[in-house]
Amino acid sequence: MVVIDSFRAQQVLQCGEQQCIFHSLNQAAMNGAGPITHLPFSRKILLENLLCHEDGVSVTSDDIRAAATLRPTARDIPFHPRRVLMQDNNAVPALVDLAAMREAMVALGRRPEDINPVVPVDLVIDHSVSVDHYATVDAASQNLKVEYERHQERYRFLKWAQNAFDKLRVIPPGTGICHQINLEFLSRVVRTDLHNGHAPVAHFDTVVGTDSHTTMVNGLGVLGWGVGGIEAEAVMLGLPIAIRLPEVIGIRLSGHMRANITATDLALTLTERLRKYGVVGAFIEFLGPGLQQLSVTDRATIANMAPEYGATCAFFPIDAQTTAYLRTTGRDEQDVSLVETYAKAQGLWCSAETPEPHFSDVIEFPLDKVCTSISGPRRPEDRVTIRTERNRSAPTSHERGKSAVPERLTPSATPIALSHGDVVIAAITSCTNTSNPRAMVAAGILARNAAIRGLCTRPWVKTSLAPGSRVVAAYLRSSGLQEHLDALGFQVVGFGCTTCIGNSGALLPAVQHAIDHGMLNAAAVLSGNRNFEGRIHPAVREAYLASPPLVVAYALAGTIAIDFTSEPIGYGNSGEPVYLEDIWPSEADISTLIQQTEFRELFQANYRDIFSGSAPWKSIGAGASPIYDWHEESTYFKLPPYFTNFEIEPQIFNEPIQARILGIFGDSINTDQISPAGSIPAASPAGLYLQSLGVRPEEFNTYAARRGHHEIILRGTFANPRIRNLMLKGEDSIEGSFTLHFPSRERTTIFDAAMRYRQDGVPAVIFAGRNYGAGSSRDWAAKGTKLLGIHAVIAESFERIHRSNLIGMGVLPLSFTDGMKLSNAELAGDETVRIPAFDDVQLGESVAIEIEFPSGKVVSIPVKPEIDTPSEIECLRHGGILPLVLRKLARARTE
Repeated sequence: MVVIDSFRAQQVLQCGEQQCIFHSLNQAAMNGAGPITHLPFSRKILLENLLCHEDGVSVTSDDIRAAATLRPTARDIPFHPRRVLMQDNNAVPALVDLAAMREAMVALGRRPEDINPVVPVDLVIDHSVSVDHYATVDAASQNLKVEYERHQERYRFLKWAQNAFDKLRVIPPGTGICHQINLEFLSRVVRTDLHNGHAPVAHFDTVVGTDSHTTMVNGLGVLGWGVGGIEAEAVMLGLPIAIRLPEVIGIRLSGHMRANITATDLALTLTERLRKYGVVGAFIEFLGPGLQQLSVTDRATIANMAPEYGATCAFFPIDAQTTAYLRTTGRDEQDVSLVETYAKAQGLWCSAETPEPHFSDVIEFPLDKVCTSISGPRRPEDRVTIRTERNRSAPTSHERGKSAVPERLTPSATPIALSHGDVVIAAITSCTNTSNPRAMVAAGILARNAAIRGLCTRPWVKTSLAPGSRVVAAYLRSSGLQEHLDALGFQVVGFGCTTCIGNSGALLPAVQHAIDHGMLNAAAVLSGNRNFEGRIHPAVREAYLASPPLVVAYALAGTIAIDFTSEPIGYGNSGEPVYLEDIWPSEADISTLIQQTEFRELFQANYRDIFSGSAPWKSIGAGASPIYDWHEESTYFKLPPYFTNFEIEPQIFNEPIQARILGIFGDSINTDQISPAGSIPAASPAGLYLQSLGVRPEEFNTYAARRGHHEIILRGTFANPRIRNLMLKGEDSIEGSFTLHFPSRERTTIFDAAMRYRQDGVPAVIFAGRNYGAGSSRDWAAKGTKLLGIHAVIAESFERIHRSNLIGMGVLPLSFTDGMKLSNAELAGDETVRIPAFDDVQLGESVAIEIEFPSGKVVSIPVKPEIDTPSEIECLRHGGILPLVLRKLARARTE
């Protein structure tokens, strides 16, 4: 008999005519759970989540007591997110896994329908549109047409999944970006569920997403963060996420933002500051007198970039700004009233009178110190202050191209002269900033002011505007600003992530030729959140993150090297020099235009039929069979091998391994480099494989589009054209998927070397420096690692999501201890590595690996298994989370 403590105290909440049941935090405290008055708001939401699921088994009274205190603890707790958010690039492999699990269930004599989501799942198709057409009035419709042509098979699969799986809703292409739609429409802050036919149960809205920027919704007071697709699958199937109780760091905002400073500038400054401080894995929570001057969209810009400063999430409390935004975006008034009533009842409503919570640490952050900024050329935390005011005492310089209206280049244009630092891509893109009306209106006003003065974007700049939702396009049109953006080439190219994830499309041949011929460091400027090398475009070595108005400014200047304090951004109608300060939008102009816009009506109109889709979406046929019809000839989908010869009893990995080194990489190797999303080179292992299947190079599409086919993505793992394997010493110019095979010492691709090791039964390992696995929550970065035969990754440190994904695929993450660095090991790559058995792994304890050099010398190096919870040990012993979940479900159906 299980005895359940009485922490879980249900009470009745009256909100207008609506009556709900809720699990009272205050009553739980009175019942002995612990003092909660001064807990951070984000920890209170975790505590409420535990109370809602307390059963004495999966959630115990000890879990609740641990969550009710801020004292340091090594305890992990089970977190049950209420929703899952997915985007198509990561959703496809996750749904392929579920389809494969159904196949395995049938092979085990079970019902395939037993593999089914038990929590609501929203899938937004936003990662597939590319900027093939731009600077034309029909660019968006043309790009959408191309998108459907390229992704017809993928979309047919997603439609099948929508029909086959319960609680899965798909938002069709051409609608917007998942995080912006989550902020503007899907999130409710407080949700109600029917419970056993009684009164509805109220609870806080929580979410995990298969994209790292799921943190954006923290700006609305919804607790959520990105997880790997592997973890998301477990949540979809009803399992909690085991999380180590995080430290919560407070950011006390003070002062006032200065005129002309954007939320982008604030987000980039925080990213720089918090990366230096070190907040990897922590919860960030904002407080202080400066909080109230930040709108929800300002907060969302900051919360969106939490992965860039390494935090699990960046939470803003529920307050009057929250409910104002819910009303502005057209939410039901009864739901908005419930948010305020419930937050107050649970002690989560924030106002000027609210006592300040206690935190693990508090960082003081004066808002009035924030300056206009960009970040680059390769990392979001590398911020550069930009002066926009002219220094009138400085001599002016003459810039190239004094023509007031330079002609745009055409595809047939002859090669032109470009210089290092010239901007070849200027993109207003990404949910980070297109969700923010002030930032978007500022860009439109700057474009209007520039057009009035007779300025034009430089002809070598590829310009684009990709709003995160159709609402943005609606208010830019209704305000008259879109016509001025159009005049500068910033026509709407589509509604999706586009350039921010590398779907920037081809450069004009004349520009591409100039870059290749001159071996130039060409630049991109985008209003996104990531600028890792090689991400935005293969030909672009420098990428800078900037606010939307600055993106327009750099498109006018044509170079990142301009000094706005002394150099004109262009020349006006009469040949007069025009400086950035001459066209920069005033706060009064921005505020006036925003006040004149009827946002609520625009939101309601544009979200009314969000799940319906256009005619091309409706025309896609898909069956409703519970089993997916795999086609052997498909080059987009293939049944993955995870459950081949699957057995109910797990294999326990209790034998030491003797491994070869497949690659040695430096600091900040990101998931873009481990598992590229961009184009597939014809001469790469993936390109050669596709050609062997009869696919022509012009039909390759991208790695991201083919994530449902493991043989293709496996060949793309560690195949980024900018990745550098340090095993190739003395060959600094060598970039891309190359390594040395041992003992043959042949130089070959990582894929080919891995296959030779696997054929010989030789395990492989990877060595790396700091922050291994930074960037996107890309589960294929771990899946590809697993399928290459890599048993362990040994690094100085790991980014949070990729560490979890490695464990989720049964790959052991090990970190150096005692301050040791990768360089201290003095590895050449020809060594063998012995990793001991892990049948008695203890959390927090170090173990020793042995490295044997060709000379016969053996060096023992202490390492720490980066395993946080007992459930992660169990996951590793099952060979990954998918086999673990499948075994549990299969056993449950036989008991």
